[in-house]
Amino acid sequence: MPLLRESILSTLYARLSPLPATVRRDDILPERIPAAGLIILRDGQPGEPEVTLSPLRYHYQHRAELEVVVQAGTGRASAFDTLIASIGTALEADRTLGGLCDWVEPEAPASVDLPVEGAAALKAALITVVLHYTTTGPLA
Repeated sequence: MPLLRESILSTLYARLSPLPATVRRDDILPERIPAAGLIILRDGQPGEPEVTLSPLRYHYQHRAELEVVVQAGTGRASAFDTLIASIGTALEADRTLGGLCDWVEPEAPASVDLPVEGAAALKAALITVVLHYTTTGPLA
């Protein structure tokens, strides 16, 4: 049986997969960005949990990251905004990921334009997704 953390990250990946952009998990940035954009889910870090006793519980605020990249000519900003909005809609549809999390909270994207020699520039952002969940132990 997988750890709760892995179940949550797999479910988050599955929630993002139907989006029009290509979705990958812990992958490298490819040389070519798909026309609809690219989302790379990075597992991130669970951080230091808050611990409660009786019963013993570990409360995590796991910080996963989404690398979002769009490479399009003149419509790059619009395509980027549409992709960011679709991520928000997918996460808001079920803030508990089917009951695995107490709450899923995306942070505002920090976007940048990245020049590419001989090609259209990339518009990219890093979106931190905070996954609030509770386990019975650090390895549960």
